[in-house]
Amino acid sequence: MNGKRDTLKLFVGMWMAMLLILACSGTAPRQPTAPVEASPPATSPPPVAEPPVTAPPTSPAPATTLPRVTPRLPPAIEPPSPGGQALNPNPPSAPMRLIFIHHSTGEGWLADDQGGLGLALRDSNYFVSDTNYGWGPDGIGDTTDIGHWFTWFRSPDSSTYLNTLYAEGEQNSEYSRLAKNPGGENKIILFKSCFPNSQLGGKPNDPPVTGNNPLRGQESASEHMTVANAKGVYNDLLQYFATRQDNLFVVVTAPPLSAQDSSPANAANARALNNWLVKEWLSGYPHKNIFVFDFYNVLTSNGGALRAGVNDLGQERGNHHRFWKGAVQHVQTASNNFSAYASAPDDSHPTAAGGKKATGEFVPLLNIAVHCWLGEGGCVR
Repeated sequence: MNGKRDTLKLFVGMWMAMLLILACSGTAPRQPTAPVEASPPATSPPPVAEPPVTAPPTSPAPATTLPRVTPRLPPAIEPPSPGGQALNPNPPSAPMRLIFIHHSTGEGWLADDQGGLGLALRDSNYFVSDTNYGWGPDGIGDTTDIGHWFTWFRSPDSSTYLNTLYAEGEQNSEYSRLAKNPGGENKIILFKSCFPNSQLGGKPNDPPVTGNNPLRGQESASEHMTVANAKGVYNDLLQYFATRQDNLFVVVTAPPLSAQDSSPANAANARALNNWLVKEWLSGYPHKNIFVFDFYNVLTSNGGALRAGVNDLGQERGNHHRFWKGAVQHVQTASNNFSAYASAPDDSHPTAAGGKKATGEFVPLLNIAVHCWLGEGGCVR
């Protein structure tokens, strides 16, 4: 009897062991093909179905860093890096000759005790000369309105004017500069029209005029001073600039007028023209020897300050054109198209505070443009 019981126990034990083996062998093969793994391929291509599943843990990081760069602001212009080059806001390693075509607003911007641009350019390794009223052949220095740029760069006499400009090494305003002329010609040509050029007719979205342009050679008071004609003149300049890639041409937009000296419609036209210059004008230009600085935009916000000497340089919000947290930023958060730094209600010359803001934002951008032009750094279009 005991023998039968032992035999029965052995049989039961072997039977349970076989069931355990079968159970284990039945579940192990099914794990690689579990429903969680198998369901995505049923609805999307197998090679690309898995990345979206694993992406969410890592993708929010870049998405959340973008708002931190410019909180509540329109996104900055992203810094293209051709050839893997980064934007370089630092001064050039060797002194470079620069000439500035301007009138009274430029004179104030350059002055050590006003905008301080001359000092900042000196400290950034630029040897600066300038033109002013009465300068040059035929007194061409008297004429710096938008229509006059055609005379400077495209007229039958332009070679006479420009050969003199490239050779000029004197100062026609008071400002500090490098003690030693590095020699050679002026390689950087900085030119700016004055605030009467912000009195523009037409409509903000008018396209550039083509063919004969009645604004060519005309002053800002001309009846032909419109958005379309101004755009057409700037387009005319591209033909010459493309032939002189050994020079860097820097367009400084005309400063804004005071609210008393302009109208909402004309001020909106000025805003539109300058946005076009920064964002659209060079979209089809294949070379790297033009840079636009939006002097107008920079001078239309002051942080809400009413005190003399206060500006919004370095503030997060406001209207700026600057190198900001690794990118070139052209931004408007203050809804204003008139000067925020007019010297008086009837005097649109910028105050020293406005000039200092413009200097602080302009010089790093100039350095970036120079390194781009020389092939030593990234470029921004």
